Amino acid sequence: MIKFTPILLAILYGLVMYRFSAWRTAKQLDARSTELADPQLKKLMDRMAAALELPRIRVHIYEIDPVNGLAAPDGRIFITRGFYNRFRSGEVTGEEMASVIAHEMGHVALGHSRRRMIDFSGQNALRTALAMVLGRFIPGVGVWIAGMLTSLLAARLSRSDEYEADAYAAALLTKAGIGLDPQISLFQKLDALTQQNGGTMPAWLMSHPKTEDRIAALRALEAKWVPAD
Repeated sequence: MIKFTPILLAILYGLVMYRFSAWRTAKQLDARSTELADPQLKKLMDRMAAALELPRIRVHIYEIDPVNGLAAPDGRIFITRGFYNRFRSGEVTGEEMASVIAHEMGHVALGHSRRRMIDFSGQNALRTALAMVLGRFIPGVGVWIAGMLTSLLAARLSRSDEYEADAYAAALLTKAGIGLDPQISLFQKLDALTQQNGGTMPAWLMSHPKTEDRIAALRALEAKWVPAD
């Protein structure tokens, strides 16, 4: 039983972390967000809602400066104030904003947003268990190896989710008559958005696939869906 104690403790730690993370995330979003009320974006969201046979699509503005979009574990969709300001200034078009919303809807529809919260807690538990086990055999270095292995796993899962959410958004935008061009053009603006953030990588790009790879994947989808002239 003693041999399994680190693993059992890690599992318990993961469950506690999941509950705490979900509660803390919901509380932060509630305290710092309001529902989006923009006539131009509403028209585009209504087109996507009609394509999905939904009465409406509800989006919230999260009052932080970084350019980002996110899907909460409870299924709510958020764009940051920083992103919305880029739209208001004309740096990002309404259709490009719609592509971000469609992407985050993909995360919700495909179960990524809830799974990511669980994955985060599970990764912490796995990191703790590995550190305990490896630390016995490789003192000092074991903790570093445990962190590296769990980080690699997290990055791989995140990249897979992004490709799936991109494909969902592409299908929705196509069905809504908006098309893939705004989705691709927004990706092409990411470098400029990065520079405007003071040279730091936007939060939505961390552990994401390379921009050129995502564009290539969208081009491949477009080639399948749009018949050649």
